[in-house]
Amino acid sequence: MTRRGDILRVALLALVGIALVAAGTWWYLRTYERVKHTIDLPPKGEAGYNPLYALKIALGKAGKRVDSRQRLNLGTHPLKAADTLLLLADPRTLSAAQVETLLAWVEDGGHLILRTPPSGSEIGDESVPLLDDLGIAVLDTDPVCQGLQVADMEHHLEFCGGRRFYFYGDDVEVLATWGDEDSAEYGYARVPWGEGSVDVLADTDFLLNAKLEDPQHAALARQLLQPNWADGGTFHLIYSANMPPLWRLLFDHAWRVLLPALLALLLWLWMRAERLGPLRPSPAADRRSLLEHVQASGDHLYRYGRRAALYAAVHDAFMRRLRRRDPYAAALEGPAQIDAIAARTGMTTADVDAALRYPRPGDAKDFVLRIAKLLQLRNRL
Repeated sequence: MTRRGDILRVALLALVGIALVAAGTWWYLRTYERVKHTIDLPPKGEAGYNPLYALKIALGKAGKRVDSRQRLNLGTHPLKAADTLLLLADPRTLSAAQVETLLAWVEDGGHLILRTPPSGSEIGDESVPLLDDLGIAVLDTDPVCQGLQVADMEHHLEFCGGRRFYFYGDDVEVLATWGDEDSAEYGYARVPWGEGSVDVLADTDFLLNAKLEDPQHAALARQLLQPNWADGGTFHLIYSANMPPLWRLLFDHAWRVLLPALLALLLWLWMRAERLGPLRPSPAADRRSLLEHVQASGDHLYRYGRRAALYAAVHDAFMRRLRRRDPYAAALEGPAQIDAIAARTGMTTADVDAALRYPRPGDAKDFVLRIAKLLQLRNRL
C-alpha cells in the first residue's frame, strides 16, 4: 500500500506540473504577440565619418570608379577631362590657385558640382570664389523650398535649408535652372564652361547617407551626375575640405569624459584633505638656550620667595671676578674691603656697602636695588 500511494502521489504532482505549464503557455500566447522591430544601429567605420559613403557604394555598384576623400589635394589627385568632382564643403575654403585649376579642368571637359555657402552667416557684397567667376551671387534671404516631383512618386521638397542665388550678368549662359523664374532666384543651375559644366546647388543634403535612400533623392542624384556618366571617368567625392578645430571637438564630445573625471578628482581631493578652515600657525620649534633656562630658574625662585639664594648667586659671581681682578681687595674684610672696592670702581663707599649687604626679607624693592648695585660693581671691575 505504501509503494502504491507513493506512485499515485508522484503521478498527481506530475499532472499538476503539466497543467501549470500548459496554463502558463496558454496565457503567454494569448497575452503577448510576436512583433518585429528594426533598429538602425549607428554607422561604423567609414560610414561613421564619410557623409557620402552611401553615394560611394551606389556608384561602385553601378560600375563607376570612385575616389572619396576628405581634402581636394589637386596635386596628388589630378583631375581628367572625363571626371566628375563633387565638392561638399563651402566654396569659400577654396584658394585662388585651386579655383584657377578647377576652371581650367572644367573647360577641358570636367564636371564640377558644388553648393552655395551654408545659410546662417551674412555674406552681403562679399564675393564667393568660383561662383563669382561664373557670374553668380548668393543671397542672404531666408531659404525657400523647391518642389520636386519624380514620376508617380510622392511630391517632395528640396533646398529648404540652403542659400539661393542669382545671375548678375545678362550674358550668362545656363543649361538648366530650378527655382523662381519670376524673381530670378534659383536653388539649382547648370552652367556651361568650355567643354564641361558646373552644377551649383543651394545645398547638397539629399546626397548624404541618411537621405540618399529616398527614391526621390536617388533619382535627383542620378540626374545630377549625368553629364560625364557614360564617359568612363572617375567620380571624385570630396566630403570635407577642413577638419574642425581640436577645441571644437573637445567642446562637443570630450565633456562626457572630462566632467566625470573632474568630479572624481574633486572627490579624491576632498577625501585626502586633512582639515577644512583657516590655517593654524606653525608650532614653535624646540628651544635649547641656556640663558632661557637660567631665566626660568630665576623667575621660579623669585616667585617662591627664594630671593636670598638669588642674591647669594650674584654676590658669589661678583666675588669671583673680584678675586681675579683685584686679589688684594678680595683678601680684605669689613670697611677696608669696602674702601678698596670703592677706590677701584669709583663708586661711593655707601653704594658699595649697600650692594654688599643682604636685602631685607620680604622687601622686593630693596632686593632689586641691591642686585642692581651689585651688578654695577661687577661691571666696573
